[in-house]
Amino acid sequence: MVDVCNYSQTYKLFGEVNHMSPDDHYQNLKRVIAAVGGKARRITVIMPFLYESRQHKRSTRESLDCAVALQELVRMGVDNIITFDAHDPRVQNAIPLSGFETVQPVYQFIKGLLKSEKDLTIDSDHMMIISPDEGGMKRAVYLANVLGLDIGMFYKRRDYTRVVDGRNPIVAHEFLGSDVEGKDLIIYDDMISSGESCLEVARALKERKARRVYIFATFGLFTNGLSEFDKAYKDGVITKVFTTNLIYQTPGLLERPWYWSCGMSKYIAYIIDTLNHDSSISDLLDPVDRIQNAVARYREEQAGANQETSAE
Repeated sequence: MVDVCNYSQTYKLFGEVNHMSPDDHYQNLKRVIAAVGGKARRITVIMPFLYESRQHKRSTRESLDCAVALQELVRMGVDNIITFDAHDPRVQNAIPLSGFETVQPVYQFIKGLLKSEKDLTIDSDHMMIISPDEGGMKRAVYLANVLGLDIGMFYKRRDYTRVVDGRNPIVAHEFLGSDVEGKDLIIYDDMISSGESCLEVARALKERKARRVYIFATFGLFTNGLSEFDKAYKDGVITKVFTTNLIYQTPGLLERPWYWSCGMSKYIAYIIDTLNHDSSISDLLDPVDRIQNAVARYREEQAGANQETSAE
């Protein structure tokens, strides 16, 4: 198991304290595999945030580090690679004959939302799923279909004549979807990097008179710090942000009133146990029944609480 995003780990070199980079963690992973020396019956790598996976396609002179890394691990004898919410699952085409699974933590998000909020009405008249860009539509469509909700999408209109900080700046977020007024909205994305994009989407939804805005993101990197999220929470732009504990979380993040950490340890333990018993993990990869059962229990609890209130 390796968390390539864990920058909390440090080492000293030439008298300087350095924070470990994704490259450092990846090299350590290869060292562990090399130390095994071909003696293991089977090697499975669980890498929640897939190394260099944001650079998933070549448009100019990109090096495609993720595809090269996957091929390198397979050549070293790795049998299975398990990751979570890969930025683009098609990267597995680099190793088409080897085991590769990209797992969605959608059940853990729903469970966290239902625990944290007790007054949700989960139907298409009161709730909606939002994809912050066209690339995230597949995960948003899946969640919307499981919950029986409507879906909306933002299109990022970029200025391709300029490059700012290595990318084309976003000119505007154009919304495609039905009316969001008075609805609770879930923005569902694979990661929060700086958070600039998802906060702009949240503000655009609030301008359209959305009721509450929740953000689901598998990986909360928060590369620009937490101040913008603090401000958005204070201004009522966002209600809560849900990310997993699959990567390093700072103590400051865990203390924030707007943040909810969705634990994945139990789920990963199930996956490891199933693999070690040479069983199929297919049932673990499809959480539809578990999500619908959780929603059904939530509605029953709401109905029971309403009856008690009426009796009083």
